[in-house]
Amino acid sequence: MNEEDCSFFEAQVRVKRYDAKDFFLTEGKICQEIGFVNRGCFRTYYLLDGKEINTHFTFENEFVTDYDSSLHGKPSRYFIQALEAAEIVTFHVSALQHAYDQSQNWERFGRLMAEKSYSLTTQRVESFLFLDGKQRYLQLLKNQPHIFNRIPLYHIASYLGLERESLSRLRKKVSDG
Repeated sequence: MNEEDCSFFEAQVRVKRYDAKDFFLTEGKICQEIGFVNRGCFRTYYLLDGKEINTHFTFENEFVTDYDSSLHGKPSRYFIQALEAAEIVTFHVSALQHAYDQSQNWERFGRLMAEKSYSLTTQRVESFLFLDGKQRYLQLLKNQPHIFNRIPLYHIASYLGLERESLSRLRKKVSDG
């Protein structure tokens, strides 16, 4: 990004603060914003028969959004909730679309953001297609060990597709192992 690209977008951003348990997005709403996490973490989840199923955790220096809802202007199926006090820099999706029209650098930014989103989604889907619960746990432990210091175990269990008790047994077995 050059100085002109940055100055164009500077007026479009807002800093927002969230307390733990505040929502960035709720199910049924169209996601109009993209947020960049300066501090804190968020979880993305959906409800299935009244049970919360976690699909993603977002930490510092990552984008928080429902990309599909933003891209297609359709109601979200997800809730995005702060798990701890958080600060994000947000911008409206329409501002990003306008930036794409003004600059190849912003277009490239959008492409890179889309590629990252696609990659994360593919990894998530493939983890459930090709790995069992233990393998998903070990992969998470290897690739994102910090998650265990910041996210409650019952949320991690849901994310891995396990019951909390099963995750506790698995963790004990692996640490004893």
